[in-house]
Amino acid sequence: MTPSDRHAYAALATLILLQAIMLSALYAGVRPHPPETTPLFGIAPFIGASVALALSAIIHHPLANATGRTLSLLAAFMALVSFGPQKYFDPQFGLIWPAVVLGQIAALTLFVCVFVSRTRSNGSFKETEI
Repeated sequence: MTPSDRHAYAALATLILLQAIMLSALYAGVRPHPPETTPLFGIAPFIGASVALALSAIIHHPLANATGRTLSLLAAFMALVSFGPQKYFDPQFGLIWPAVVLGQIAALTLFVCVFVSRTRSNGSFKETEI
């Protein structure tokens, strides 16, 4: 396992744990927790889908092939709905900043790892064996 692989696995695990804790806080009613709904969707199903994508990326090995890289990128993008830069303007930012900053670092780590692994494979998303 390369250092990039370790970074990608750690970033995915971080996103999974942060989102699981957020979802638990929502269900338990412990503040601060995410809103139950957004203008586009209910937040619990969205967080569940985001966690599922991150777990799928781990199962497919996040940097080993096109499927793993794609799932890793999707997981990072979906996590940014909860942890993206828009959260700096959230009235509860003073309470949620550790999760926001850590979520952004994890997402950025995934973006960099996928970019580096893609450039190492000569710019193509060719399948490789583990």
